[in-house]
Amino acid sequence: MSVHLIGGGATTSADADLYAPFVAEAASRAGATGRARPRIAVISLHPEAEEKAPALAELLADAASGHEIEVQLTAGRPGEPIEPGAIADVDGIAVGGGLVEDVRAGLEPVFGELRRLVAGGVPYLGASAGAMIAAEGSLASGTRIGGVVVAPEDPDEPADELEIESGIGLVDVAIEVHVAQRGMLARLVAAVESGLVAGGLGIDERTALIVGDGGLRVEGKGSVWRVLPTEGGVLVSTIGS
Repeated sequence: MSVHLIGGGATTSADADLYAPFVAEAASRAGATGRARPRIAVISLHPEAEEKAPALAELLADAASGHEIEVQLTAGRPGEPIEPGAIADVDGIAVGGGLVEDVRAGLEPVFGELRRLVAGGVPYLGASAGAMIAAEGSLASGTRIGGVVVAPEDPDEPADELEIESGIGLVDVAIEVHVAQRGMLARLVAAVESGLVAGGLGIDERTALIVGDGGLRVEGKGSVWRVLPTEGGVLVSTIGS
C-alpha cells in the first residue's frame, strides 16, 4: 500500500479526486480482509478540530464515488496524545493539518504502530502538517537557519529557528507543503544546503504525492519539488503530474 501526501489547500468537494486513490486502496484492503466497507481513521489535531475532522471525513466520502465508507473520527486537542484505539482495526489512516508541532506531538505515542500498520498494508494519507510528519525527520515551523531568514515571516511575531524533529518515518526525506503558494521552497533548499536534512520533497497546494511500490506519482494542479544535495550546493527539480 501507499503513502499519500497532500500539500494543503485541497478542502472542497472539487478536490475529492486527490483523495480517491487513497480511498480506493483502503477499500481494496477492506475487501481483502472481508469487510464490506472500508473503515478509515480520520484524525484532526487542528485548533478547529471539531470542524476540520468531519470536513476531512466528508471529503473522503465524496472521493468514494457513491460507495460507502465507515469513519473512525478523532477530533483531538492540539498537542495532546491521541489514544491508540483511534487507529485500531482500520483499513486506512487520514491525518489532517494544523500546527506541525502539535500534530507531531499528538501522534508521537503511536508512531511505531503507524509504521507497523502501513508496513502491513494500511494506506496513510497526510494533508499539510499530516504530510510533513510522515517523514523520518519532520520540519517544524521555524523560518530561520543560523539566524538567517529562509522563509516568509509574520512581521508581528518573533521568528523561530527551524528545527528537525523525528517523524513517523514513512518516507526517508523531509516533506515541505504549501510550497508555491507560501514561498516555502526557499526554506526547503536552505534546510538541505545547511545539512539539517539529507534531502526533501516540497508539495504545492491541491497536489498529491503518492509514494508506493511503483515509485513516486503526482496528482493534482501543482508540482512536487525535489531538492537534493550536490557538491557545492543543491539540485532542484520538479516532478510533474
